[in-house]
Amino acid sequence: MTELLQQTPLLLVGMAILLGFYMGIGAKRLRLPSLIGFMALGVMLGPSLFNLFPEEAGIPSSLHHFSFITEMALGFVAFTIGAELSLNNLRRLGKGIISIIFAESFTAFFVVTGVLFLLTRNWPVSLLFGALAPASAPAGTVAVIQEYKAKGSLTKALYAVVGFDDGLAIIIFGFAAALAKVLLLNTLGLHEEGPDSVLHMVAAPVLEIGACLLVGTVMGFLFCQIVRRLQHGRDMLIIAFGTVLVACGIAAHFHLSLILTNMVIGFVLVNTRKPATVHKVMAPLQEIMPLLFLLFFCLAGAHLKVSELPKLGFIGIVYIAGRTAGLILGARIGSTIGHVEDKIKKYIGLGILSQAGVAIGLSLIIRQDYARLAAQPDVAAAITRYAAEHPETPAMLYDPIAIATALITTITATCIVFEVVGPILTKVALLKAGEIEAT
Repeated sequence: MTELLQQTPLLLVGMAILLGFYMGIGAKRLRLPSLIGFMALGVMLGPSLFNLFPEEAGIPSSLHHFSFITEMALGFVAFTIGAELSLNNLRRLGKGIISIIFAESFTAFFVVTGVLFLLTRNWPVSLLFGALAPASAPAGTVAVIQEYKAKGSLTKALYAVVGFDDGLAIIIFGFAAALAKVLLLNTLGLHEEGPDSVLHMVAAPVLEIGACLLVGTVMGFLFCQIVRRLQHGRDMLIIAFGTVLVACGIAAHFHLSLILTNMVIGFVLVNTRKPATVHKVMAPLQEIMPLLFLLFFCLAGAHLKVSELPKLGFIGIVYIAGRTAGLILGARIGSTIGHVEDKIKKYIGLGILSQAGVAIGLSLIIRQDYARLAAQPDVAAAITRYAAEHPETPAMLYDPIAIATALITTITATCIVFEVVGPILTKVALLKAGEIEAT
């Protein structure tokens, strides 16, 4: 039976949908968001238990064959976020949203960098962990909002914050990663190859954001020109589905953020079309989102390895505590500066803790970059020399490969914690703010 499911992807996906439906109901009976049930099913079906979604290449149902489902779901999540970002609503929320986004992102970065430096006394490692702290996972927040049909100023603020903070997180990551690389080479007694290479690393995330805005804006206006000639919601759903998939494909090909690209499309829609048209586009989309969430979080659970949790170590615990404190404190500071209403100030920090794909993706970028760095003959010689001169120093404080391995292992393990706790705290925040009903 196991072999049959592994070699028959459609059968496996169909069973995951049916079982996921009832796992979601079970989670809700425990007063948890249904996505916790979807993730629990994924953990059981993945390598942690039954291994029905094996990771080995060459097996038809291995996880990488289903990556398009994850990308598609994230595309629709981003499109939905963008469609909630009406300029009129943002004006009503005021400058507080901007101050919250900047304050929570930079505070998380500085707090994590600071506490990791106190622990390791190593700036490159501390900066890399700090650079990953601001990245969030909007899917969990949006799933909770839609499941409980949350409405209110906190809900609007959450849409805005989780939508825009990933763009800022990518920019912070670019600057911090460039600085960390320079400091690491200095530790090894080497120097960066020149200002141009550092400038390239710093400019790359800025160019990526610009490209996302350009592609999203062009596709958004094309999408609006098409849907304004359509009358039926089902026709608009077909066009929306195709547009999001095209945007995801372009983003993947040019290594852009599919979240930002699709968010801009939704942003253009809500700010250029009449509310009636936006409703016609979004209403049928809301009907298929639960299915996309089920598949997305089931696959997310299948990617999670429970065996990674013991690898958290003290660094992982410090990272979790530092990121949580940084985001909540930063959101509170930003809310105070922006003079937002009291319930946003109190609870928005609880709703933005989820972390997954973006952080793991950024840590993979570090792994690739540091693998190339370690392969350079002069760097390899410097690592060997440093190890001989400082035998008491752990490799993760100077060896690029060891640093990247520790980074991705810790981030993967901590994301398990944030992906479970984050949505639960989002529900708590919305409940305390009075924007969902007690269940």
